[in-house]
Amino acid sequence: MVGCHLVFGHPGESVKRVSGKTSRRSFIELAGVAAAWAAWPVRGVAQSAPPPLRQFAYGDVDLHSPLHEKQLDEHLSLLMSLNEDSLLKPFRQMIGKPAPGAELGGWYSYDTKNYGIDGAYAPSATFGQWVSALSRMYAIKRTPEIREKVLRLNRLYAQTIDGQYYDKNRFPAYCYDKLLCGLMDAHEFAHDPDAFKILERTTDAAWPHMPGRAVDNGKSWRPDKDDSYNSDESYTNSENMFLAYQRGAGERYKKTAIAYLAESYYGPLSEGRSDFAGRHAYSYINSLSSAMQAYLTLGSDKHLRAAKTGFALLRDQSFATGGWGPDETLRAPDSDDIYASLTNSHSSFETPCGSYAHFKITRYLLRVTGDSSYGDSMERMMYNTILGAKPMRADGSTFYYADFNNKARKVYSDRRWPCCSGTMPQVVADYRINSYFQDARGVYVNLYMPSTVRWMHAGAHVTLTQKSAYPFNSAIEFELQTSKAAEFALHLRIPAWAEGASVKVNGRHAEVAVNPGHFASIRRTWKSGDRVQLELPLKTRLEAINARHPETVALLSGPLVLFAITDGQPDVTKAQLLAARETASQKWEAETAGGPLTLLPFTSIGEETYSTYLKAL
Repeated sequence: MVGCHLVFGHPGESVKRVSGKTSRRSFIELAGVAAAWAAWPVRGVAQSAPPPLRQFAYGDVDLHSPLHEKQLDEHLSLLMSLNEDSLLKPFRQMIGKPAPGAELGGWYSYDTKNYGIDGAYAPSATFGQWVSALSRMYAIKRTPEIREKVLRLNRLYAQTIDGQYYDKNRFPAYCYDKLLCGLMDAHEFAHDPDAFKILERTTDAAWPHMPGRAVDNGKSWRPDKDDSYNSDESYTNSENMFLAYQRGAGERYKKTAIAYLAESYYGPLSEGRSDFAGRHAYSYINSLSSAMQAYLTLGSDKHLRAAKTGFALLRDQSFATGGWGPDETLRAPDSDDIYASLTNSHSSFETPCGSYAHFKITRYLLRVTGDSSYGDSMERMMYNTILGAKPMRADGSTFYYADFNNKARKVYSDRRWPCCSGTMPQVVADYRINSYFQDARGVYVNLYMPSTVRWMHAGAHVTLTQKSAYPFNSAIEFELQTSKAAEFALHLRIPAWAEGASVKVNGRHAEVAVNPGHFASIRRTWKSGDRVQLELPLKTRLEAINARHPETVALLSGPLVLFAITDGQPDVTKAQLLAARETASQKWEAETAGGPLTLLPFTSIGEETYSTYLKAL
C-alpha cells in the first residue's frame, strides 16, 4: 500500500500513523470527520415520530408474477455464468498482479489507452453491485451454489486489496461504495463470516484515497489528476456507510457517513428551495437516500425535510411513466426542458440506475411517513420503465435509457457493462422488499402482484396470498392462512387515481374508509380461509406533460401508461383517447380520423416505434 493509512477512532483519540507519513490533506480531512462527528447528536429517529414501517426479509415474500420472476431468473443466470478470473482481472491489473482470464470488455475493463464513456470507463465498478445482487438473490432462492459464488468472489477479491487500486481509479468513492454495499450484503444476506474482515481491509485501503467529504460532481479534489477524475460520486456514500454501521461493521462507518453527507445540497432542500438545476440526475436522487439514513440513524429532521422536498421537486419534473432526468440531468422548477426532450433527446430516463434510486427513496419515505403516494409513485415507475426493460446480455449489452421521445424505440446501449448493469440485478431482487411492510399492529400491502408474504403476529403464523391479473384487471383477491386466530390490521394502498375503489371481506362490503390516496385499513380477528376482495376501477385518464402544454398528453389506465404505436403524430382528440378500449390481452385501440391507433403498455412493446405523449385537442 502506498501513502498514509489513517485509523479513525472515537472523537478525541489520537491519529495513528500506520505506514508512511500523514499528509497535510489527510490530516485536514480527518479533522473534518472529527468535527462533523462531534457536531451531531447520537440518537435514533426522533422520539415524537412513530417508528418507521419495517421491511420484510427477502425470503419472507414469494412472487408468482411471470414478468417479475423472469427478470430475476435471467439476471441470476447471467451473474452465475460470469467468469471469476474475468471479474477479478481489472483489480489484479491495477495493482500490478498477474491477471489471467478474458476481458469482460466495455466499462469493466482496465485499459489506459481506451478510456472513455464508450471504452474502459469504470474498471471493475460493478463488481460490488453484482456481489450485492447475488447475496440478495441467495436470500430469495436459498440455493447453495449462489452463496458459494459470493464467498469465492469475496475471497478472490480480498487477495487484490491495495491502495494502488484507488490511486489509479477515476472513481475511488464510487467504487468503494459499491464494494461496501456488496460486502455488507454478503454479511447480511449470504452470511459470509469473513465479509466484515474483508470490508475493514477494503476501508483501510480506500479511505486515504477518497476526499473525506462530499464533493460535487465535476469538482476537482485531486490536484495531481486531470479533469477526467472529477466525476466521482462521494456525495452518495453516506447511505451505505450508515447501513454498514447499523449491521455491525463498526462505529467508524457512522462517523464517516456524517462527514460525507452532501450538506451543500441538503441545506437548500431542507428549507424548501430547489437545488436541482444541472445536477446529474441518478446520483443526486440516489443521494436523497443518504439524507433518509441521516434521519433514521441520527434523528435529523433537517435531512428528512431535504429528502421530502427533493422528491416533491422530482415528481414535478417527471414523465407520466414516473421516469425523470432526460440526458441524465435534473432541471429547474417550471422548466420546459421535459417537454422539449420529447423531440430533442432519446435518452429520456436512465432506467436501471434511476429506478433503483427511485425505489429506495420511495421505500424510505413510505416507511417513515406512511404516505401511500410514495407507493403510487413506485408502482408507476415499476410498470412503465424497469419491468419493460430489455434483459442484460452475456456480452455486456444493457438497457440503459428508456426512450419517451415522440419517435421512440427500445434499444440496447452501445456502452457495454455500464453502471446500469450493476443496478439492474439489484432492482430485480428488490421487488420483494418493496411489496409489503409491517408494524406492530399489522401489515401494509404496497404493490399489487401475485405473491405470498409470511410473518408472525402475536404467536400466530400468518400467510397472506395475493391473486390477480392487475394492472390489466381491476379485481385483486387476498386469502389468509393463520395457525390460530389473530387480530391485526390489513392496510391496502388505494391509489390516488382509483375513484370508486371498494373492499369486501368474505363477500361482504367492509365498513372501512376507502379513499383514493390513502391506505384502507381493515382491523379484525382473522382466521384461516378469510378472503378480502379489492376492486380498483381501471378508468382511462389523460395527463399533460405540464400546465403550459395541456394538449400534449399521455393516456393511462390505472398505473399503466398506454404508449401509442406510431412513428408520427396521429390526428386524435382527447375524447377519442379516453374512449380507447381493450381489444385483446394487453392491447388497446383508439379510433382516430386516420383509423385505429394501437396502444400498448411498456411491458408489451418489442421492436415497435412508439410515442409516450400525443398532441390531442
